[in-house]
Amino acid sequence: MPAFILFCLGLLLVLWFTLQPWWQSRRRRAWRARVFPAAWRRILQRRVPYLRRLPADLQQQLRQHIQVFVQEKVFIGCNGLQVTDEMRVTVAAQACLLILKRPGGYYPNLRQILLYPDSFIVERDQTDGIGVAHRRRQVLAGESWSQGQVILSWQDTLDGAAVDDDGHNVVIHEFAHQLDQENGSANGAPPLASSADYQRWSSVLGREFSTLQARLTRGEPSLFSDYGATDPAEFFAVVSEVFFEQPEQMAQDHPELYRELSQFYRLDPLNWH
Repeated sequence: MPAFILFCLGLLLVLWFTLQPWWQSRRRRAWRARVFPAAWRRILQRRVPYLRRLPADLQQQLRQHIQVFVQEKVFIGCNGLQVTDEMRVTVAAQACLLILKRPGGYYPNLRQILLYPDSFIVERDQTDGIGVAHRRRQVLAGESWSQGQVILSWQDTLDGAAVDDDGHNVVIHEFAHQLDQENGSANGAPPLASSADYQRWSSVLGREFSTLQARLTRGEPSLFSDYGATDPAEFFAVVSEVFFEQPEQMAQDHPELYRELSQFYRLDPLNWH
């Protein structure tokens, strides 16, 4: 009997792993085929003006992605925040922009989006240069965890969406980290198609990262936030914000970097105006 039970359990596992991708794909097609709610359209018009830039076909594709994202991801309100459809749709619209044309699903490692009313405080233990441990408090607008969570400040989410041409968007930033974390810890090198792509990516982004650090040291201005000079992972997230919100200036000042991001996201925001 125990052997038979083990056999049945093994068979069920095989069936699950065999049928689960088919079932997931079927559900997603059904969700994408639904009529996009009129109330959600009004939310996008009011909260995410950036989307007006997109051609009509990409707007339709994005709405389909939003419907899948909202169905699959769990939104959790923190510090007393009550999650609403306005919050779900506003976050989903910006998150799905990054995967609008990319294969690989809807952030497969992501399970939950935690929303705080405003910036939130985290405490971390850090060791200084002489080996002494310190507990440091940080005030954050967002954070991405490789364990399957993105944490966002709702107020910063609204602010980032409302001003769509300043190169600062917390949702784009944190979901770029999620893409980076699909193949392990965030290191500024998200999954790419080939070794040649990795070599070119490393060359272009490594050079741009070093240039930003040098400019920061000399006190010179840059298109990119100083935070991007922290490490390669933050650099990728920061330049992703600029790619979507200030494509003309990036293409003019950093053409090779723009081409790399355009190839990675399979989008060309320069053609959306």
